[in-house]
Amino acid sequence: MIRKVRIFLEMIKFEHTIFALPFAYIGMLLGAVTMEGRLPSWAEAGWITLAMIGARSAAMGLNRLIDKAIDLKNPRTEKRALPAGLLKTGEVVLFVVLSFVLFFWAASKLDPVCIKLMPIAVFFLVIYSYAKRFTWLCHIILGLTIGLAPLGGWIAVTGEFAPAAWVFYIGIVFWLSGFDTIYALQDIVFDRNEKVYSIPARFGVKRSLMLAKCFHLVTAVCFIALFFMTDLSWIYLAGALISIGILFYEHLILGPDDMSRLQTAFFTMNGWLSITMLVFTLLDLTVLRAWA
Repeated sequence: MIRKVRIFLEMIKFEHTIFALPFAYIGMLLGAVTMEGRLPSWAEAGWITLAMIGARSAAMGLNRLIDKAIDLKNPRTEKRALPAGLLKTGEVVLFVVLSFVLFFWAASKLDPVCIKLMPIAVFFLVIYSYAKRFTWLCHIILGLTIGLAPLGGWIAVTGEFAPAAWVFYIGIVFWLSGFDTIYALQDIVFDRNEKVYSIPARFGVKRSLMLAKCFHLVTAVCFIALFFMTDLSWIYLAGALISIGILFYEHLILGPDDMSRLQTAFFTMNGWLSITMLVFTLLDLTVLRAWA
């Protein structure tokens, strides 16, 4: 039983939750404090966490089901649970259904608008797995999908959108699009041979790195703009500048002729970025205001 759980956690790359969940919390904190002048309740935080786990697990399970044939051909992914036979298709289907049930149940405990917007979220969760079959914009579609985390956190506690929420959303969309473009560089040869669409397969290594830099420039602008659009203090700004520095370093250690540190740029740097943003935003909205 424990082994099976570990296989499922590996299938959905549970450790990659560190990318989206901190930003869902940031959206929750910003929405509650800036729109309603309060901190979110522990209940709201708990339901948002469960909704995130359900949504992400469903999306990753679907992705593994839809990509099973492609993963089997790719030397980098052929040992994943489904192509390697460690999990049966029926088991993963059941896992996806239960994950969607968890997502729906948790969303129903939050602001009513969350349920009304669920069809949009489900659409993006499904479509991004097919995107690589018809467009090299698949990285941006992934960004649009996972970027719903901070937007969802904001709406869950306020029930409404705000300009600052959209700016934050756009920043996360291009952050994810940028580092997913970088991640896709390791499959450039396979994608071209198998007619799988991606920015690297379409534009090559050098131009893909340049596009990733442009995407992350948009992220940097959005992070700074959020400071001016809200009453966040210098503490948030310090965290944002550190995060932008991490993005800069991520591109500094990569080059068209040296991709040896791609995994560091993808996982380590982006994990630190999301945690940095959460910690500094939390300090700003809680500790500093308690002393004020």
